[in-house]
Amino acid sequence: MQILVAEDDAVTRRLLEVHLGRWGFDVVEARDGSEAWQVLQSSEAPRLALVDWMMPGMDGLELCRRMRRGSCDQYTYIILLTALTGEENLCTGMDAGADDYLTKPFNVNELQVRLRAGRRIVELQDQLITTREVLREKASRDPLTGLWNHEEIVGCLARELSRARRSGQPVSVVMADIDHFKGVNDRYGHLAGDVVLRAVAQKMQGRMRPYDCVGRYGGEEFLVVLAGCSAESAQALAERLRLSVCREPVDTPDGIVATSLSLGVATCSDASCQPADLIRSADQALYRAKRNGRNRVEANFGPEPAPGVISPCRPASW
Repeated sequence: MQILVAEDDAVTRRLLEVHLGRWGFDVVEARDGSEAWQVLQSSEAPRLALVDWMMPGMDGLELCRRMRRGSCDQYTYIILLTALTGEENLCTGMDAGADDYLTKPFNVNELQVRLRAGRRIVELQDQLITTREVLREKASRDPLTGLWNHEEIVGCLARELSRARRSGQPVSVVMADIDHFKGVNDRYGHLAGDVVLRAVAQKMQGRMRPYDCVGRYGGEEFLVVLAGCSAESAQALAERLRLSVCREPVDTPDGIVATSLSLGVATCSDASCQPADLIRSADQALYRAKRNGRNRVEANFGPEPAPGVISPCRPASW
């Protein structure tokens, strides 16, 4: 593990370097507070730091304060070194943001024990961060399909529309619905229905660009968010999704299930467009696809809907 030694006295710095090296630490040196601050701002900053109180330029207290004002997830455990003694100085140092306090001349064994404690705290915090990210990911995913859940996919759309207002790029969405899904559940059972949902989700996910988002909007409905995607490109992608699903039946434990999608496409190039407006527009196109026979793509390109695309299980002519 890396450790920062911020100490202006060369003799003390060298002494610390020798002991820390014996204990298995990779030492990064700084000769004053300003240099230490620069080291701690890097993406691979040491997670442990021994910081002298009295240093030229920026002292250890100011360095601690700056570090604690930041919002970095990777916490740096700071032990403040000083010749100052007394309860008042201890409180001042800890109040500035130091995690521990060691007076000079320090006892080597005591320093080693305090560093072990600091290392344990850093490792525990890393475990907490990892656990938090895992929980956050799980909370954002639909447990059946592994796609983004309703809240996350709508949030993705809101974020992309916000970016589009700054960049001037269009945002398109595709609302997809599995045709006759209730009939699948009624005929084959809900377990088979779950297999179909997962299979369709995998096919859709496999045809997305790396920066596209696809989520389970609810039930057998899916929402695709396409950043920087024109109306024509979105319609073409929707057609590819339709073909990928209808060409390959799903093999379930209860039988082979033929599947197809009805899809509605909507595009927003207006800076005032809201997520609900775009979803509503795509939903209207989806219901038009259902009404016009299912297994097809319909699109809303503006105030007036564009004609539907009809090409049952064969490549689109355009």
